[in-house]
Order: sequence, then structure tokens, then C-alpha cells
Amino acid sequence: MGEVLLEVRGLVKRFGGFQALGGVSLHVRRGERFGLIGPNGSGKTTLINCVSGALRADAGTVLFEGRDITRLPAHRRTRLGIARSFQIPRPFRSMSVLDNLRIPLEYAGREHDGDPAAEARAILELIGLGPKAHATPAGLTQVEMRKLELARAMAARPKLLIADEAMAGLSPAEVDEILEILFALNRRGVTIIMIEHIMRAVMRFSERLVVLDAGEKIAEGSPEAIVADPAVEKAYLGE
Repeated sequence: MGEVLLEVRGLVKRFGGFQALGGVSLHVRRGERFGLIGPNGSGKTTLINCVSGALRADAGTVLFEGRDITRLPAHRRTRLGIARSFQIPRPFRSMSVLDNLRIPLEYAGREHDGDPAAEARAILELIGLGPKAHATPAGLTQVEMRKLELARAMAARPKLLIADEAMAGLSPAEVDEILEILFALNRRGVTIIMIEHIMRAVMRFSERLVVLDAGEKIAEGSPEAIVADPAVEKAYLGE
């Protein structure tokens, strides 16, 4: 595994009197397949929002490639190489699938010398949406919408991709389709953080996991170690 790509130190986030994150620390290494899990309300989305720049942490530090990005806006973090997919896809519905990728490639991604249209087609082929390039999002199935959301994230040319519940609502066969896409992206050098409630998927994909509960990190380790951890069982199943 490579050097540390992302490091979170003592991240705290409050909403009024509610503390959503209570000093969470973790790191993700370059090239790693990393899982972030926890019951509903554990702080996963808040943590990712603080990493991606959608939210500003109240305390703590976020480092990316050794650089302090804690106070950078979201678009600056995207240009540095952090991209995320969202639980609810929101594509440009009046544009074709191809143009949904050309927009971020031309305006939101890191600097490049390539042809955005050609790069968009290459991403669609990789994701499995090549034949749908000229369709509109309204004509896509649910799993194809999930693929488009991943493709839009990849259009930012990320070093780190945060896949936020990319398999929600999919059938077992469709979950396997998305898993294979994420494996393929990782083989191409993209570091991936997976946030997922489908445990068989996150356990199969992840090399290492962190478990959150009530805004605190309660466990970290391999999938095998996490499954055997009594604190994790208690967080998911209660007393």
C-alpha cells in the first residue's frame, strides 16, 4: 500500500447543541480500498461532507497529500483530486449522458491537455454506459443512473473517489455490477472510500474499514477483524 493520501485528525462537527463528530481521526493510503460503515446517524455523511468541503469542521484538520485543506472550498478540493458520488443522483436532465460528463471535464476537473469529448466517451465505456451516450437521464434504469453518478464523479479525474451508497436500492446482481466497476477503477489507480449499508458488498470490497457510532470511531481493521469486534456488533444490534 502507498503513502498516506488522506489524513483526518480530530475532526469535530456540531449542529447547534448536537455533536455529529466527536474528534474522529483516520487515514487512507494511496491505492487503498477503504470502507466507512456505521449505523444510521453515526456521522458517516457528516465526516465525508467535511472531507469533501460541503461542510466546514468546527475543529480538527484534513490533510490531502500532506497539504492542509481544512479551510479550502469544495471546488478547490475537487481540483486537487477529491471527488464523490451522491446517494441521490442529480444529473443535468435536459442534457445527454455524454454532455453530463463533458461539463465537469471542461470546467470542474484538474488541468489536462486531452479532448473532453473523447475522455467522456472513454469514461462511459469504462463504466458500462457507452451505448447510452446520447440518451437522456430520464431514459436510464436505476442501476444506469448509479453508473452515471459514478461516471460524473470520475469526470473530475479524482485521485480519491468517495462512493456514498452507490448501491442503494439495487438488486444483488446490480450490486455486483457496481462492485466490479469500483474494482476496475481501483485497479486503474483510483483510491476509493466506500460508504455502504450493504454489508456483503463493503466486506468484499474493502481492504480496511473504520466503524463510526454516535460520531465516534469505535473500530478499525480488516473486514475479518471488524466482523468479530464486540463493539461493532453492539453498535449494529444493540445490547
